[in-house]
Amino acid sequence: MDPVTMAFYAVVCGGLAAAAPSFQSRAARLVVGTITGIVAASLLPLLRRVFGI
Repeated sequence: MDPVTMAFYAVVCGGLAAAAPSFQSRAARLVVGTITGIVAASLLPLLRRVFGI
């Protein structure tokens, strides 16, 4: 995994980890995690093109 991808997912996962305790149920955390992962995976190629990385 290249450093840009690793840093991007570290930021996304860090943000999710900070927000996760506020969700009481396991199902809510699963849904939020799944949506976050899909959005992050979809945005990375676009961000790479925009910033020329």
